[in-house]
Order: sequence, then C-alpha cells, then structure tokens
Amino acid sequence: MYRKGKSSWLKHADFVILDIVCLQLAFIISYWIRHGMDIPYKHPLYGNMALVLVFIQMVVSFFFESFSGILRRGDMVEAKTTARHTTLVALLAITYLFLSQQGDNYSRMTLVLMWIFYVILAYFGRFVLKRFLNTRKFTEGEERSLLIVTSSSAADSVISTIRGTNYGTFHLAGVVLMDCDKIGHCIQGIPVVADAETMIPYIHKNWVDEVFFALPKEILIPEQLIKDCSSMGVVIHMRLATMKSLGRNQTVEELAGYTVLSSSIRIVTPRQMFIKRAMDIVGGLTGCLITAILYLFIAPVMKVKSPGPVFFSQTRVGKNGKPFKIYKFRSMYMDAEERKKELMEKNSIKDGLMFKMDDDPRIIKGIGHFIRKTSIDEFPQFWNVLKGDMSLVGTRPPTVDEWEKYELHHRKRLAIKPGLTGMWQVSGRSEITDFEEVVELDTAYIADWSLKMDVKILMKTVMVVFMGSGAK
Repeated sequence: MYRKGKSSWLKHADFVILDIVCLQLAFIISYWIRHGMDIPYKHPLYGNMALVLVFIQMVVSFFFESFSGILRRGDMVEAKTTARHTTLVALLAITYLFLSQQGDNYSRMTLVLMWIFYVILAYFGRFVLKRFLNTRKFTEGEERSLLIVTSSSAADSVISTIRGTNYGTFHLAGVVLMDCDKIGHCIQGIPVVADAETMIPYIHKNWVDEVFFALPKEILIPEQLIKDCSSMGVVIHMRLATMKSLGRNQTVEELAGYTVLSSSIRIVTPRQMFIKRAMDIVGGLTGCLITAILYLFIAPVMKVKSPGPVFFSQTRVGKNGKPFKIYKFRSMYMDAEERKKELMEKNSIKDGLMFKMDDDPRIIKGIGHFIRKTSIDEFPQFWNVLKGDMSLVGTRPPTVDEWEKYELHHRKRLAIKPGLTGMWQVSGRSEITDFEEVVELDTAYIADWSLKMDVKILMKTVMVVFMGSGAK
C-alpha cells in the first residue's frame, strides 16, 4: 500500500509552522513598541486578532501555495515570495478589521510595524531552516527503503539527484545495474546489490518498500520484472522517460527530483494515512495503559508457573520485509523455540509457512492457556503499534523462518504494516489451515482497504475476543 505524495502545503508543514511563529513574534513585538511590555493576548481585540492572523496565514499558504518549491528557490526569489506572502496576510488583516468595524480601535502603527517585522522574521526564519535542511540532504531515513534500478552510465547522476532532495525520506537499499554485473561494488557509498538476473531474488528476501526504474531509453525494462515486482506488492516508480503501463492503481508524482509514474497494490491519500496513524496512536496509548495494569496481575503468577521473563520478544518481518522486535506476554516455557523444531511434523499448516498446533505442549499450563484464550498475551504489542512497527489492523507478521519460505506472491501480504488484528483473525483463524487462503484474505484487505473496513475489523475483533473464538 502506498501513500500518495503530499501537497506542497502539507509537505512543507515545517515552514508553515515556522511562519506562524514568526507572525506571532512580529505581532507581539509591534504591540510592545506601541503599547508597552504587556501581554497582547489578554486584551479581547488583540487576542482575537492574533487568532485571526493564524487563520489568514494558513489560508494564504494554502490557496497561494507560498511554500511550493521553497527548497529550490534562490535568496532573491525567496525575498520576493516572502514579501508577497506577508503583504497578502497584512492586507487580509486590514480587510478583516474593516469588515468587522474594529479598524478605529486597532492601532495602525501596530499593524504597520507587525508587517515590517513579519517580513524580516519570516525571511530570516526561512533562510535558516533552508540552510539546516540542506545540511541534511545526504541523511538517509528509516521510513521508506528505496531500491534504485539504473545503468552503469546513469548511476552516478541518479544517486546524486536523489540524494540532493533526500531530506531524511529514503533509506537507499542499494543499486541494481541492468547492463553489467558489479555486485559488491559501491557507487557513492551505495552498494550494488544485484543485476538484471538477481534483482527479483534480492527484493524477495530483503527490506525493499519501493523500486525506482531510472534507465536510459536504449535499455528496455523486461516485462517480467514489472510483473514480479507487482506480484510481491512492491511500489513501482518509473521515470516518465521510460514509462510503461503499470496497471490501474497508478499516479504521476515527483520522486526525489524526478517526475515518475508510481504504481502500487493500493494507493491512499495522506489524509487517510494520517487518520489511520492517529487511530493507532490513540489505541496504542490506551493499550499500553491496560498492559501495565495486566502486568501487575500476570507477573506474580508467571513467576510461580514458569520462572523467567514476563515479556517475550521475537524478531518478526514487517512491512515489505523490514525486521522488527515484537513483544508479548510470555505464554510458553523458556525452551519453546527449540521444541518448535521437534513439533513441526504436527503443524496443521503443512507447508510450514505458519505454525499452528492444537494442544501445543509448549504453552504454560494454566496461565499460558488462559492469556492465549483471552488474547491477553497480545497486549504488549500495543507498544509496537505506538512505535509505528505495527498498526491496530493489518496482517500477521511472519517469523524469520516463515519469511524465508515465502514465494514471490506471498510477499504481497506484507505491503502494509502488520497488525494486532486483521481480516484473517476475524475470519475464523482456528479453522483456516491453508496458507494460500490467508494470503488471499490479506491481499483482498490491502487492495480494498478503507478506514471503514478497519473499524469493522476492530469491532469484529472485540466480538471474537469476548466470545473466545478463533484464539491461538
């Protein structure tokens, strides 16, 4: 699942917030010069005007796109743009005072001084923030892992362009050279990880969120590469110069200095992802509080039944192959992982892509069965949700040994963050023994995802937990 690029207004929220701060500072300084060292917000007329100014500033930022392309603007262009933006804010403020018939009571000197200081502070603030961001161009982020597919002749230029606009957004997973085999070499510090023959196996078993095809026109992109990337649920970006049809879920946008055609199993808006993340944060905070309360009751019993840590951590594979540590209340004996190998022949899912067994002897008698039956063992995962490793609703994160057995199309179920609950869990997980059916359910969830669907799954999960059905 892929979040569409933000509009310039949202993309540069840092500049919008900085501008609001500069405007308020200009407002306070101008008030002090005219009226003395007093707090302007406690006076009804000026307090209301301070709020109106914030609203006006945001309106001007949104409708006039004052921050569009701000990182590429030179100092003189920035000065003109800042002067235009601040003048528009001042003119709208005057219009508001005139229409509300408050102009006679509001100091004209305060308004003029505010505009002058606003121009100076806004320009200086933008200048400093732009310089700071420019020092972070080469900083790699941890949110999105990008694999660059290019040629040996274009690699230097492509990496330089991406790095020049990579303000901590992408983790550069590596480079794939389509015209030669230089695996193991580095280009500007980025490793060459594959060639045309080994690209798909590399993506299959490594953390790769997105693939960017930036090839010269003379090098054709094999159709099978596109199909295989699509079958794994990987987001595909293709520079328009090498554009091919990528399917129905596609959008034209800007990626690190290039205009590209992007395709994914599901494309969502920033607003949708913001709401989903907000739900995760609220749910994560609530769940962590409940986890702390449950710990007070579970810990003493656990120490008696099976000495050892109360919490269990394990490496799982998350979105697009990114590993993370998952946390649970320990419901099994300390040697559970070693005994799992001995019990694989009793696994009800025969292909070994998941492990599920009735009357698992590794579960701690009494307390272990209880917390699994009631799904209490899952509560520490709310910490994973709060951290952003997981979501309230998603797909089940596989263990590393399960991940290593995945075929290409199985990887598609990891095109979204793993979840505490999901389509599989509320569809009778105890009865499903065919992993292909799990993949089918998860893929359908990702392709048809909506906020309404998440709410329905959460409601069904509550019913499943209270009825005690479908538990592990």
